[in-house]
Amino acid sequence: MVVSANRLELLQIADAVAREKSIDRQIVVDAMQDAIAKAARSRYGAETDVHAEINTKTGELRLARHLQVVDLVENGAIEITVDEAKRHNPAAQVGDVIADPLPPFDFGRIAAQSAKQVIVQKVREAERDRQYDEYKDRIGEIVNGAVKRVEYGNVFVDLGRGEAIIRRDEMIPRETFKVGDRARAYLYDVRREPRGPQIFLSRTHPQFMAKLFGQEVPEIYDGIVEVKAVARDPGSRAKIAVISRDSSIDPVGACVGMRGSRVQAVVGELQGEKIDIIPWSPDIATFVVNALQPAEVAKVVLDEEADKIEVVVPDEQLSLAIGRRGQNVRLASQLTGWDIDILTEAEESERRQKEFLNRTEIFMNALNVDETVGQLLASEGFRTVEEVAYVDPSELASIEGFDEDTGAEIQSRAQDYLAAVEAEFDEKRRALGVEDGLREVPGVTTSMMVSLGENDVKSVEDLAGCATDDLVGWTERKDGETTRHAGYLDGFDLSRQDAEAMIMAARVHAGWIEAPAEQTEAEPAADETAEA
Repeated sequence: MVVSANRLELLQIADAVAREKSIDRQIVVDAMQDAIAKAARSRYGAETDVHAEINTKTGELRLARHLQVVDLVENGAIEITVDEAKRHNPAAQVGDVIADPLPPFDFGRIAAQSAKQVIVQKVREAERDRQYDEYKDRIGEIVNGAVKRVEYGNVFVDLGRGEAIIRRDEMIPRETFKVGDRARAYLYDVRREPRGPQIFLSRTHPQFMAKLFGQEVPEIYDGIVEVKAVARDPGSRAKIAVISRDSSIDPVGACVGMRGSRVQAVVGELQGEKIDIIPWSPDIATFVVNALQPAEVAKVVLDEEADKIEVVVPDEQLSLAIGRRGQNVRLASQLTGWDIDILTEAEESERRQKEFLNRTEIFMNALNVDETVGQLLASEGFRTVEEVAYVDPSELASIEGFDEDTGAEIQSRAQDYLAAVEAEFDEKRRALGVEDGLREVPGVTTSMMVSLGENDVKSVEDLAGCATDDLVGWTERKDGETTRHAGYLDGFDLSRQDAEAMIMAARVHAGWIEAPAEQTEAEPAADETAEA
């Protein structure tokens, strides 16, 4: 290969490669320059700092070796003295770089092969960078391509300007593709890998269905109707929650379309997956009722602390609410983000009766009263002995069959019982070695001190070092299953905000942090008033 044989040939090659690989022409030219410089070093010496420059207009190639200007030359291949440098450039100084022109030469077979490898490698790296930069900004889109090959259940899709993979676990069950088939999927990830960018597609991702509705429903594309949540059991059933920003447009009707044309188009793409389209509501109780369709709901009870909701349904609606293998309630739970417990009306009635009997028994044992008095207190809504001990005496006296003396006696017994329990807890916490100072933290009771001591929290410093999750526990959701991890103070009706305030108060008391701004600002004001 003779470099000087045809100046325009290099530019023609660069143009052809740039068009074929869809990369910038300058990248190809730079790769050629590096390759020619490497080949030249095989002729002029591996230590020689050879640079090649191709004129992008004329194709003219210039070779030069770069020499560092120094006072004393130690390596003649890359260094030059000041006197010699001034022959090339009269203004040369120590530290400058002199470009010494080299004559053109013919590549040998080995040098040409080496140059070719450099060009191929540089072009391949540029192509990978182009693919990554192009597709990383398309995450969240639906892409189309032709199936290139199928290996071990994984489908490789040719997107035209890149190759993507649909892994076997991202395929809809019982779905098959053959080479040449058209595939449509959701692009959910693009990663840089040693062998080039990996483009990952999915047909089971919940957002795949949401994006399909965006393509089929103009109101979603225009932003009038919004998809708020999606839950899927791929290939079987799905739920999608929608809301309209225009009160004159029904979001469910817009997604269903004339005679179901729009939703059927999505169902066809998802291999017959049944889709429940439900209206989204900011009221979580209403949203959960809608999410459990087609089952009818009689009542809902929310537990906002645990993100849990109890749903009561008629006896005949239980199987419909749960669904086959729990599918309906599971999808409703994924859609709303709440754990859903389903009870029949009979089960709820039985549970309420059991709670009533338990409260009655607690009052009988704690207050030393008969069953009738215990039932009266439970039926009036009293749940704990503390409520009886500290309620306004007039409320007890107003209970049918009670008078002021009876109410006062019951309240006195309740207070005596709590004092005895307090003494028992105090003895336990002393036995556990819990320090008295822990009682000074606002919100900490003696019974809490016992529970904390049983979990090796025995001082203010120990409490200050706790996290909120340590006290109230936490919920972990993994693979659709929810696991509840207990906290040290489970059973004390303690909210996360209360637990956080307790820990912060312990840190202030331990001297780890300063008191909140309201307190620190109020103290100087009091001093100024005293001085005045």
